[in-house]
Amino acid sequence: MYGILAVKKKKIEQRCDVSIKIAAENRSARHNYEFVETWEAGIVLKGSEVKSIRQGKASLKEAFCRVDGGEISLLQCHIAPYEEAGNFAPDPMRPRKLLMHKAEILKIGAHAQQMGLAIVPVKMYFKQGKVKLEIALAKGKKLHDKRESLKKKSAEREVQQALKGR
Repeated sequence: MYGILAVKKKKIEQRCDVSIKIAAENRSARHNYEFVETWEAGIVLKGSEVKSIRQGKASLKEAFCRVDGGEISLLQCHIAPYEEAGNFAPDPMRPRKLLMHKAEILKIGAHAQQMGLAIVPVKMYFKQGKVKLEIALAKGKKLHDKRESLKKKSAEREVQQALKGR
Protein backbone atom coordinates (compact mmCIF):
# COMPACT_ATOMS: atom_id res chain seq x y z
CA MET A 1 0.00 0.00 0.00
CA TYR A 2 2.73 2.45 0.99
CA GLY A 3 4.72 1.65 -2.16
CA ILE A 4 1.78 2.56 -4.43
CA LEU A 5 1.42 5.99 -2.81
CA ALA A 6 5.13 6.65 -3.26
CA VAL A 7 4.94 5.73 -6.96
CA LYS A 8 1.90 8.01 -7.51
CA LYS A 9 3.64 10.89 -5.72
CA LYS A 10 6.73 10.42 -7.90
CA LYS A 11 4.64 10.48 -11.11
CA ILE A 12 2.90 13.68 -10.00
CA GLU A 13 6.26 15.32 -9.28
CA GLN A 14 7.51 14.31 -12.74
CA ARG A 15 4.46 15.90 -14.41
CA CYS A 16 4.92 19.15 -12.48
CA ASP A 17 8.52 19.49 -13.70
CA VAL A 18 7.88 21.46 -16.90
CA SER A 19 10.79 22.31 -19.16
CA ILE A 20 10.44 25.37 -21.36
CA LYS A 21 12.68 26.06 -24.36
CA ILE A 22 12.30 29.55 -25.81
CA ALA A 23 12.23 29.47 -29.62
CA ALA A 24 11.56 33.16 -30.44
CA GLU A 25 11.15 36.33 -28.42
CA ASN A 26 9.81 39.79 -29.22
CA ARG A 27 12.33 41.96 -27.38
CA SER A 28 11.14 45.22 -28.88
CA ALA A 29 7.67 44.63 -27.40
CA ARG A 30 8.99 45.20 -23.86
CA HIS A 31 10.51 48.48 -25.01
CA ASN A 32 7.50 49.74 -26.97
CA TYR A 33 4.65 48.50 -24.78
CA GLU A 34 3.63 48.31 -21.16
CA PHE A 35 2.02 44.91 -20.51
CA VAL A 36 -1.31 44.87 -18.70
CA GLU A 37 -1.99 41.11 -18.67
CA THR A 38 -0.46 38.01 -20.28
CA TRP A 39 -1.87 34.66 -21.46
CA GLU A 40 -0.55 31.43 -22.87
CA ALA A 41 -1.99 30.13 -26.14
CA GLY A 42 -1.40 27.15 -28.39
CA ILE A 43 -0.82 27.62 -32.12
CA VAL A 44 -2.21 25.68 -35.08
CA LEU A 45 0.88 24.77 -37.14
CA LYS A 46 1.91 22.40 -39.92
CA GLY A 47 4.57 19.77 -39.18
CA SER A 48 7.28 21.48 -41.22
CA GLU A 49 6.64 24.76 -39.36
CA VAL A 50 7.25 23.05 -36.02
CA LYS A 51 10.56 21.66 -37.31
CA SER A 52 11.55 25.13 -38.51
CA ILE A 53 10.68 26.64 -35.11
CA ARG A 54 12.83 23.96 -33.42
CA GLN A 55 15.73 25.19 -35.55
CA GLY A 56 15.07 28.74 -34.29
CA LYS A 57 13.84 30.15 -37.61
CA ALA A 58 10.81 32.05 -36.30
CA SER A 59 10.45 35.80 -35.89
CA LEU A 60 7.88 37.72 -33.83
CA LYS A 61 9.38 41.13 -34.60
CA GLU A 62 6.40 42.67 -36.45
CA ALA A 63 3.76 40.15 -35.38
CA PHE A 64 0.43 41.03 -33.79
CA CYS A 65 -2.81 39.28 -32.86
CA ARG A 66 -6.39 40.05 -33.85
CA VAL A 67 -9.75 38.82 -32.56
CA ASP A 68 -12.28 38.16 -35.35
CA GLY A 69 -15.58 36.35 -34.93
CA GLY A 70 -14.74 34.63 -31.67
CA GLU A 71 -11.34 33.43 -32.92
CA ILE A 72 -7.91 34.88 -32.25
CA SER A 73 -5.20 34.69 -34.88
CA LEU A 74 -1.51 35.52 -35.14
CA LEU A 75 -0.63 37.76 -38.09
CA GLN A 76 2.68 38.87 -39.66
CA CYS A 77 4.66 36.15 -37.85
CA HIS A 78 7.45 34.88 -40.07
CA ILE A 79 8.34 31.18 -39.82
CA ALA A 80 10.97 30.31 -42.41
CA PRO A 81 10.18 27.30 -44.62
CA TYR A 82 11.76 24.04 -43.50
CA GLU A 83 14.45 23.11 -46.02
CA GLU A 84 13.51 19.43 -46.18
CA ALA A 85 9.82 20.18 -46.88
CA GLY A 86 10.48 20.97 -50.55
CA ASN A 87 7.44 22.23 -52.49
CA PHE A 88 5.02 21.38 -49.68
CA ALA A 89 6.21 24.14 -47.35
CA PRO A 90 3.40 26.52 -46.27
CA ASP A 91 3.52 30.28 -46.77
CA PRO A 92 5.92 31.76 -44.17
CA MET A 93 3.66 34.76 -43.40
CA ARG A 94 0.28 32.98 -43.36
CA PRO A 95 -2.18 33.83 -40.52
CA ARG A 96 -2.14 31.21 -37.77
CA LYS A 97 -5.04 30.43 -35.47
CA LEU A 98 -4.37 30.53 -31.73
CA LEU A 99 -5.93 28.00 -29.37
CA MET A 100 -7.53 29.46 -26.24
CA HIS A 101 -10.73 29.09 -24.27
CA LYS A 102 -13.70 30.98 -25.72
CA ALA A 103 -14.16 33.04 -22.54
CA GLU A 104 -10.51 34.16 -22.62
CA ILE A 105 -10.77 35.16 -26.28
CA LEU A 106 -13.91 37.21 -25.65
CA LYS A 107 -12.29 38.87 -22.61
CA ILE A 108 -9.16 39.77 -24.57
CA GLY A 109 -11.20 41.11 -27.50
CA ALA A 110 -13.43 43.21 -25.23
CA HIS A 111 -10.48 44.74 -23.36
CA ALA A 112 -8.60 45.47 -26.57
CA GLN A 113 -11.60 47.17 -28.14
CA GLN A 114 -12.82 49.15 -25.11
CA MET A 115 -9.50 50.36 -23.76
CA GLY A 116 -7.67 50.66 -27.08
CA LEU A 117 -5.02 48.09 -26.18
CA ALA A 118 -2.91 46.02 -28.55
CA ILE A 119 -2.61 42.24 -28.45
CA VAL A 120 1.12 41.57 -28.75
CA PRO A 121 2.93 38.20 -29.00
CA VAL A 122 5.76 38.24 -26.47
CA LYS A 123 7.50 34.88 -26.86
CA MET A 124 7.18 31.53 -28.58
CA TYR A 125 8.38 28.47 -26.71
CA PHE A 126 8.16 24.71 -26.41
CA LYS A 127 6.35 23.38 -23.35
CA GLN A 128 6.16 19.60 -23.00
CA GLY A 129 6.88 19.21 -26.72
CA LYS A 130 4.14 21.59 -27.87
CA VAL A 131 4.60 25.09 -29.29
CA LYS A 132 3.05 27.77 -27.08
CA LEU A 133 2.79 31.50 -27.54
CA GLU A 134 2.71 34.06 -24.74
CA ILE A 135 0.49 36.98 -25.72
CA ALA A 136 -0.08 40.18 -23.80
CA LEU A 137 -2.61 42.97 -23.71
CA ALA A 138 -0.36 45.95 -24.05
CA LYS A 139 -0.59 49.72 -23.84
CA GLY A 140 1.76 51.68 -26.09
CA LYS A 141 4.50 53.66 -24.35
CA LYS A 142 5.09 57.29 -25.17
CA LEU A 143 8.59 58.58 -25.91
CA HIS A 144 9.10 59.97 -22.40
CA ASP A 145 8.02 56.62 -20.89
CA LYS A 146 10.63 54.81 -22.98
CA ARG A 147 13.33 57.24 -21.83
CA GLU A 148 12.26 56.81 -18.22
CA SER A 149 12.45 53.01 -18.41
CA LEU A 150 15.91 53.21 -20.01
CA LYS A 151 17.10 55.50 -17.18
CA LYS A 152 15.78 53.06 -14.56
CA LYS A 153 17.47 50.16 -16.32
CA SER A 154 20.84 51.93 -16.50
CA ALA A 155 20.60 53.01 -12.85
CA GLU A 156 19.90 49.43 -11.77
CA ARG A 157 22.85 48.21 -13.85
CA GLU A 158 25.18 50.77 -12.19
CA VAL A 159 24.00 49.72 -8.73
CA GLN A 160 24.62 46.05 -9.56
CA GLN A 161 28.12 46.83 -10.84
CA ALA A 162 28.93 48.88 -7.71
CA LEU A 163 27.74 46.06 -5.46
CA LYS A 164 29.65 43.50 -7.47
CA GLY A 165 32.87 45.56 -7.10
CA ARG A 166 32.69 45.59 -3.29
